[in-house]
Amino acid sequence: MCTVCGCGDAKLEHSHDHSHDHGHDHDHDHDHDHDHHHGPDHGHPHHHHGDDLHFGQGIAGVHVPGLSQNRIIQIEQDILGHNKSLAEINRSWLAERGIFTLNLVSSPGSGKTTLLCKTIEALAGRYPVAVIEGDQQTSNDADRIRATGAPAVQVNTGKGCHLDAHMVAAAFGALKPAEDSVLFIENVGNLVCPAAFDLGEAYKVAILSVTEGEDKPLKYPDMFAAAAMMILNKVDLLPYLDFDVDQCIAYARRVNPDIVVLQVSARSGQGMDEWLAWVSEGRRRAIAERIKMLEAKLAAAKANLG
Repeated sequence: MCTVCGCGDAKLEHSHDHSHDHGHDHDHDHDHDHDHHHGPDHGHPHHHHGDDLHFGQGIAGVHVPGLSQNRIIQIEQDILGHNKSLAEINRSWLAERGIFTLNLVSSPGSGKTTLLCKTIEALAGRYPVAVIEGDQQTSNDADRIRATGAPAVQVNTGKGCHLDAHMVAAAFGALKPAEDSVLFIENVGNLVCPAAFDLGEAYKVAILSVTEGEDKPLKYPDMFAAAAMMILNKVDLLPYLDFDVDQCIAYARRVNPDIVVLQVSARSGQGMDEWLAWVSEGRRRAIAERIKMLEAKLAAAKANLG
């Protein structure tokens, strides 16, 4: 969570600051009942399982030096609550325009930009597609997207490790995605923080390269639990790797029993038809929902006139 990495909303965190000339004591409890050793770890609790160290075992699920578990939870609730409110505004804005929006998440180097370029090229002429690109620095990926002919806006996060709903809303104004279109949001390469931040998208799609190891869904369960689909990418490399596809899918479904899995190679084209069909069906449903919304508004207007 961003209380750990420090990329959360500074204003929200600072809103908890207060003067120390008041009349109450500060309780810096560790929010758990068992005894633990206060040695060279400067009083910050962790758990030993054999020779392994396990931080983040308290009620907050993370470890932040100098903050109690309850304090971490309060900061997290403030940040995510504010983001959720903005994400719902984004979702309504997109729904009113019939824009089917996907949040693409992955580790760096998974091949999601290449997959996105191939997707845009395959969809050219069918319906409008636009892209919001998230990276800490550079416009390299947005330039690659623009080279396909699709409009793209680069959002640089600086030291931030994910996009948030406010950044995406700002990108809407610059990008101006067309009605009844598909919008891809390529998030910053990171399998941790983007899992917690709703952007207003219809679905998260987790892209996992077969070069990364089949146990990624277990190592980063929050991301795969939040995703509607897992794309196993670069499957053309399987003959050269010791990657157990069945085991990877089993791990993903242990975390998320309902996750849809596609095996794809942007290079060879394997699985691309299934991926494109899934995207197109999502767009069809978004347009159908938009029509329902318009019909409901029309019916309400007629009822008011009557």
